[in-house]
Amino acid sequence: MLKVENLYKNFGNVKAVEGISFEVKKGQVFGLLGPNGAGKSTTISIISTLLKPSGGDVLFEGNSVLDNPASIRRKLGVVPQDIALYPTLTGYDNLSFWGSIYGLRGSQLKTRIEDVSDIIGLNGRIKDKVEKYSGGMKRRLNIGAALLHKPELLIMDEPTVGIDTQSRSHILDTVLELNRQGITIIYTSHYMDEVEYLCNELCIMDEGKIIASGTRQELVELVREKTRINIKLNKMDEDVLTVLRGIEGVVDAKKDEDSIALFGSNADVLLADIISRVSEKGWLIETIDVKKPNLKAVFLHLTGKALRD
Repeated sequence: MLKVENLYKNFGNVKAVEGISFEVKKGQVFGLLGPNGAGKSTTISIISTLLKPSGGDVLFEGNSVLDNPASIRRKLGVVPQDIALYPTLTGYDNLSFWGSIYGLRGSQLKTRIEDVSDIIGLNGRIKDKVEKYSGGMKRRLNIGAALLHKPELLIMDEPTVGIDTQSRSHILDTVLELNRQGITIIYTSHYMDEVEYLCNELCIMDEGKIIASGTRQELVELVREKTRINIKLNKMDEDVLTVLRGIEGVVDAKKDEDSIALFGSNADVLLADIISRVSEKGWLIETIDVKKPNLKAVFLHLTGKALRD
């Protein structure tokens, strides 16, 4: 559906995007994960034809959006990071305004406003002025404005920034429901848990570059050995460490203040072998906790730093 090919964007001496390439297939929720300033917003601004790149191309259904921006604009919905609403107007009037921009009129516009209000969960407050809305309600209305013309591709740029937990949960569930209805979605975030929850495939960006891409499982495979099992036994000495280090699949074992941290690649097999070996020795397990690798571990592994805001 969409191909980004060797894309560059410079702002003077600042290299915002440096030669990135990726493909979004029809029906996906595709994630762009990275810290603020990674180049995510610049990338989607180019895709949505708001910015021209310094180099490279973007193809939508085989057509260059640089040569023919209308090819994507008719089928594209964009949810910007900044709220794009008129606070002194009602939610209904805001949707009516944006719907008219998309060419909707009369009963068709009225029906779409009703449908979208239901999708975003604001049908009970849609006649209230936006200035009376909470931050989460404004975010949801922002999403609604992008849905009025039934886009095939929806781009969502950090849609949950600065909102409460309940509104965030509602937005994430809305994203999944829109995808089930057939909308392809590009979702940018610096919240790893959101991308893990929503996305079929993703690219991790940092400092304008893609540092890894693939499915969540493919990316986690990069740090398979980072599975961590914390175990506390009734016996905690060097003999225990020696025994645990000898278990096949354990790549390291370290003693903390009151527990032992074991690192390996296959949590399920490793856990069974640890319990079996401990039982053979007659030791008692007081506590045991498994921490499987996630995208946070992947980012740390690839960059040497935690994902920053």
